[in-house]
Amino acid sequence: MANVVVPSVSKVAAKWARRAGSASTEYSEGVNNTSRSWATAAAAGEKNYVAGVTSAASAGRFGKGVAKAGDAKWKRGATVKGPARYSSGVAEAEQDYSSQVGPYLEAIGRVNLPERGPTGSEGNYARVSAIGKALRQLAQGK
Repeated sequence: MANVVVPSVSKVAAKWARRAGSASTEYSEGVNNTSRSWATAAAAGEKNYVAGVTSAASAGRFGKGVAKAGDAKWKRGATVKGPARYSSGVAEAEQDYSSQVGPYLEAIGRVNLPERGPTGSEGNYARVSAIGKALRQLAQGK
C-alpha cells in the first residue's frame, strides 16, 4: 500500500490565502444571489445551535480552545487585523447602533427622576434605580 502524498502545510496555507483572499467578488455574489432566507434557516437551526453550545460547554471545549490559542494569538490577531477593521466596522455599523441604542435613550428620557439629594445620600440611589428599572422593563419587552 502506498502512503498518501500530502503537500506541505506552508504550501497549502499559501494557496488558501491566495485563493480565499481574492474571492471577495464571489463572496458578495453568493450573499446577494441566494434564494434561501438566512433568517429562516438560522431560526430553524436554533435547536442544533443550543445542542452544540451545550455539548461544547459540557466538554470544556471553550476553555480548551482559549488555552490552546493563548494570549499571543489573541494579541497578534487584535493588533494586526483589528485596527484596520475596527474603524471601518464602526463606520459601517453606525445606523445599526443608532437603531439599537435609540429605544434605550428614549426610555431614559421618559424617566421622571426623584429630586437629587446631597452627595452620597441614599435618595440619590433612587435616581439610579429609576433608570435601571426603566431599562430592565425595556429589555424584557414590557
